Amino acid sequence: MKILMTLANSFTHDPRVYNEARSLVKNGHKVTIVAWDKKNENSHFELIDGISVVRIYSTKFMNLLPYDIFKLYFWWNEGYKEALKLHLKENFHVIHCHDLDTLPIGVKLKKKIGLSLIYDAHEIWGYMVAQDIPKPYANYYLWKEKHLLKHVDKIITVNEPLKNYFNKIINLPINIIMNCKSLDNIKYKPLINKKFSLLYIGTLEKSRFLLELISVVQELPDVQCIIAGKGKARFVEILKNKCLKIQNVDFIGKIPMEEVLPMTKKADVIVCLFDPHSKNNQVGLPNKVFEAMVCGKPIICTKGIYSGKFVLKEKCGLAVDYYRQSLKEAIIKLRDNPRLCEELGKNGFKAAKEKYNWKKQEKKLVRIYKELK
Repeated sequence: MKILMTLANSFTHDPRVYNEARSLVKNGHKVTIVAWDKKNENSHFELIDGISVVRIYSTKFMNLLPYDIFKLYFWWNEGYKEALKLHLKENFHVIHCHDLDTLPIGVKLKKKIGLSLIYDAHEIWGYMVAQDIPKPYANYYLWKEKHLLKHVDKIITVNEPLKNYFNKIINLPINIIMNCKSLDNIKYKPLINKKFSLLYIGTLEKSRFLLELISVVQELPDVQCIIAGKGKARFVEILKNKCLKIQNVDFIGKIPMEEVLPMTKKADVIVCLFDPHSKNNQVGLPNKVFEAMVCGKPIICTKGIYSGKFVLKEKCGLAVDYYRQSLKEAIIKLRDNPRLCEELGKNGFKAAKEKYNWKKQEKKLVRIYKELK
């Protein structure tokens, strides 16, 4: 089967899309990804592990617009034109749209060509953008998604809360493909560092409690913290400058996708706090949880939201209030109790081995595509 995926990033740091595309290629499908390279930084065409990647650059006019959300309409037009051109060469069978910021391309192609349309909702997009834009605009995208879903043949999403959300607005079967990771070990391997180490890898933004994490670690000189990832330039600069002033915090910045798990294995504890006031954060289950689990590392998440509840259910970490003192107490608790660290790490690894690994998700994804035939 020939599959066209649409993606509103440059496909350099998107593990979910990579895992799905690679699994489909491995199972005999041909996958082409039309990706939006917003900053025109990568090659127009690239072959990555059998996945054909065609990148679309922002036009000069798009680059004049201050925010990516203002560029969406123009990206949809450019993406549609490129996808239609590729279809005339490849004769695709399925359009697989990742998130709402590509779904209009898929709907327009389906209307034009009549192909099967899969919507892969990594998050509730209207909830996500509500953190950055006025509520009426965020509500518009919630309405737009509901309207476009009428044209979708199958929906894939990432967890139970999102499945429940979509079940309320569309009468279609909702398939869950979680952001699980591949296991490269079959046995748990303990790690003892000379200095107790914390790790955060991910989006660098205020709502991830990173500035507070740095302040907490500064008060614990026998703890080392590494922060890596990417984010908006202004916040990243603030974060970087604060890290430079503190001896036991290392700021690394953007790292290749293939270095995430090796770095995770070298840490004692993974930190992943999300602001619980955000609707998007309340229902999300970040990649970091699954990365920690396959590496046998305990993780600290926010209490009361889905990620915290999941971690407590699987007994693979601690859930703390979104306050500095609560985080500090959790770090000290794990630092001073190596047996607890190991127990939580083992629980996570066992759960990853038995339930939460990419091999199991791959089987579900392949079955979804078989049902389209």
